[in-house]
Amino acid sequence: MFFEKVRELLSKQFEISEDQITMDTSIIDDLGADSLDVVELIMSLEEEFNIVISEEAAAGITTVREVVEFLEKNVD
Repeated sequence: MFFEKVRELLSKQFEISEDQITMDTSIIDDLGADSLDVVELIMSLEEEFNIVISEEAAAGITTVREVVEFLEKNVD
């Protein structure tokens, strides 16, 4: 469930096909995200899942897999 939603959010944000996004996709290296893109992604995740992601947690999230694992641990 989380992977599909994260893939959808990233697809919209970076204007690419969902098929191009896998669990191993690097948000910075593969998608070319800059710091503003990362902030926008964090804000989208917070809004979508009604959570707060600390700066420390956000700094440790670099791949789609890490986003999904964070959500699995922190979303009811």
